[in-house]
Amino acid sequence: MQFVIIGTDAKDAAELRVATRSDHLDYWKNQGEIFLAAGPFLNSKEKPNGSMIIIETSDLPSAQNLAQNDPYNLKGVFQSHTVQRWNWLFGKPEDK
Repeated sequence: MQFVIIGTDAKDAAELRVATRSDHLDYWKNQGEIFLAAGPFLNSKEKPNGSMIIIETSDLPSAQNLAQNDPYNLKGVFQSHTVQRWNWLFGKPEDK
């Protein structure tokens, strides 16, 4: 099952985001095959203001647990996050 995690940055979280970035990246890299893709949302000044993370795991509680333990969430970069079931229909790596 695939899920999308949407994290919305807290106001004035830019410096905290930079300081926490390596922990955030390491966390997701260490998830192995669970991690599928990710990237930041950008504001009108091309600065990050949130994130989208796509994962594959067995169920919603597992996806929610992964999202909850993301360093961006634990350290307050995200003011909120949501986890939504998702279906990767086009553009899968095996389709290329």
